[in-house]
Amino acid sequence: MSLSTSITDGVVTLRPFCMEDASELYEAVCESLEDVKPWMSWAHDEYSMEEARSFIAITRARWEENTLFAFVITDAKTGSVLGGISLSHLHPVYRLCNVGYWVRTSRHGEGIAGRAVKLATRFGFEQAGLVRAEIVIAAENRKSIRVAEKLNAHYEGILLNRMVICKSVYDAHMYSIIPQDFGLEARL
Repeated sequence: MSLSTSITDGVVTLRPFCMEDASELYEAVCESLEDVKPWMSWAHDEYSMEEARSFIAITRARWEENTLFAFVITDAKTGSVLGGISLSHLHPVYRLCNVGYWVRTSRHGEGIAGRAVKLATRFGFEQAGLVRAEIVIAAENRKSIRVAEKLNAHYEGILLNRMVICKSVYDAHMYSIIPQDFGLEARL
């Protein structure tokens, strides 16, 4: 898959992060720290521009290895950074991945996360040969749970002690999305 990949639904556009995104990524993270800190281990009060640049460099390298597909979520009309979404922990045998996402605080409530999840998972099924995408959400993370519910993702239950975020252990809800949800065939 190419680092020039771009997918859109006309409202949001997903593409791999590039170094030119560092400043806007940093601003979006800083704006959103209070919302993402409890659920994202990378989010902390001292988050820096250097961390944004390092994240971008790492995600681009992993993209080229086909081991992580991290997308910047942008506004399809303005190109402004709205957040991020990734297909991570790609399993080479079972052809599944984890879906992680966040949207900048000032754009909450617009359906951006749901749109991004649809675009990213479809990319995973059509381009990366995945047959399952898992959304694992800390039991207390009501906003992300609501995204999964609105997507009609398949609820599979509570996983005990499934998530470690910084120094906290959480039970987690497991949701899945499969190719058939898009009218696609699961193929190997």
